Amino acid sequence: MMAKPTTEVIALPDFPVTIVRELDGHFIHDDLSLKELIQHTDKGLILYFYPKDNTPGCTTQATDFTANINAFDALGYDIIGVSRDSVESHEKFIAKHDLQIPLISDDDEKLCHYFDVIKEKNMYGKISLGLVRSAFVFDKHGNLTHAQRNLRAAGYTDRLLSTLAP
Repeated sequence: MMAKPTTEVIALPDFPVTIVRELDGHFIHDDLSLKELIQHTDKGLILYFYPKDNTPGCTTQATDFTANINAFDALGYDIIGVSRDSVESHEKFIAKHDLQIPLISDDDEKLCHYFDVIKEKNMYGKISLGLVRSAFVFDKHGNLTHAQRNLRAAGYTDRLLSTLAP
């Protein structure tokens, strides 16, 4: 299933988030709002939420986005992954898989709740609250254009590229 044009109206938040990225072998932590981030670039933003660093589906999704970063760049999009993992966990995840995309550490779940991606999950009969794998695409003006919740990690980047290609 492809990312769909959406009728949801979600503005990029104006509160600070911690973005972790690697540059020349060093980790950089930026604390800024996504609204501020998009105002200082001429690109759109793909913001994807995933449950946990270094798990099979999440690793597949992150490495697929890294492998296709140039294709998304050519279409005019930056990519940022979001999970509830710590900054340290993100650093290890980035280093282990040579990820070229930044990751947001949302350990207080503020961004997850803002995008309403924390839902009840049923795992082997046990009900718990978990992060639902989701993606949100914003144009260069910060307008939400596509959203998909409860998506499958495998093949998602190819499906998204097909959706966004002219």
